[in-house]
Amino acid sequence: MAEGEKPLVKIAVAFQDLAATVKSEALDVKVAPFSHACSLVSPLFGCLGIAFKFAEMDYVAKVHDLAEASKSIETLPTLLVRDIENDCVRTAGSHSRNLLRVKRGIDMVRVLFEQIVASEGSSLKDPASVAYAKVFAPHHGWAIRKAVAAGMYALPSKAQLMKKLNEDEASARVQMQNYIVASAPVIQYIDNLFLSKQLGIEW
Repeated sequence: MAEGEKPLVKIAVAFQDLAATVKSEALDVKVAPFSHACSLVSPLFGCLGIAFKFAEMDYVAKVHDLAEASKSIETLPTLLVRDIENDCVRTAGSHSRNLLRVKRGIDMVRVLFEQIVASEGSSLKDPASVAYAKVFAPHHGWAIRKAVAAGMYALPSKAQLMKKLNEDEASARVQMQNYIVASAPVIQYIDNLFLSKQLGIEW
């Protein structure tokens, strides 16, 4: 990221805009602003080091797919309906499958931020371990879970993370809290989309 950039501020603002759309109930979330907001989250995975390298690569690729989809598909509900019509919702690489994976990425960051805000120590091992266990671990095989567990020992300290994000702890806590609040209704909106079509969200 460029020197002086404050990614946490950008992330919080982008998700606040999405949350406002969700809460309006009159508007569907559009694919373009959603994929853009999610792309702003990508550098966070990079800042966490090797433990989340797999997540970074996977997440970035799937966000890119949604950004490409936004050129021909306007809203998230339309995206889902198209895949249902083409009978490819659960096919590897489908937009719907990628949307579900991206949703897990932003949910993992939400839980991570909750844990960081609630913790007093300088280590990120416990916050990251809780976030991984809650969101990603149920969907990963033994080999990936073992690799992530090993990588947890190479996480940056809280202070190192703040430095990478060009934040001090007080300002970072504010932006993390803003993201926690804003991302929750967006995540719920996506879950509801899948559940309303009887697709489930645990695959």
